[in-house]
Amino acid sequence: MPAALRVAAYYAPALDDPLWQAGCTWLGRDPETAAALTQPDVPGIGEATAEPRGYGFHATLKPPFRLRGCYDWDDVMSAAQTVADRVTPFDLPPLKVADVKGFLALRECRACPPLQALADTCVTELDELRQPPEPDELARRRRAPLTPEQDALLIRWGYPYVFDSWFFHMTLTRRLGEDERTIFTAAAAAHFDGLLDRARRVADLCLFVQPAPGADFTIAERFALRG
Repeated sequence: MPAALRVAAYYAPALDDPLWQAGCTWLGRDPETAAALTQPDVPGIGEATAEPRGYGFHATLKPPFRLRGCYDWDDVMSAAQTVADRVTPFDLPPLKVADVKGFLALRECRACPPLQALADTCVTELDELRQPPEPDELARRRRAPLTPEQDALLIRWGYPYVFDSWFFHMTLTRRLGEDERTIFTAAAAAHFDGLLDRARRVADLCLFVQPAPGADFTIAERFALRG
């Protein structure tokens, strides 16, 4: 297993959910197959989606991390299976296209306590595997304004947006200018029309992997929730 490999626990729609294909097409890549996809005909969409494209269509549960030297891929698989075995499938509320601090994302229309609980469980139960961040990574995270509480979360958990600071979002673009935001909000609403306004079952936990710095994330495994 490459020493530089990063692992993340994400939510991704089921492969037979039309939202999965729509999200992958919007971003221009399928992280399940690593195939490039033709994006909607929106001027500038390739550049505007370049950053989220590398991560794949997803919502973060446990942010990407490198493994401690004493752990290997079998340990990751075992820990993720343990989490999945304890969590009961649940319904994700309807989604909407939302502006999140300047970038577009799909967000839930109402709070979903089981979703928050799943994210919290992934953060805590997979943390033993995590190698603490290097000083340059901490410095990069601190470029964004952090509250004292978020900085404490960064030190303890390697990421400032966990627990009460976490929020569900499936990123669709980089940060946009005002004119861009108007264009892409309308385009995303049209692209996802008919796919967001219904509940969908969260029935598995996905492990995404990045084999080397700068490489695209792909789905390594889906674990059925069996709690």
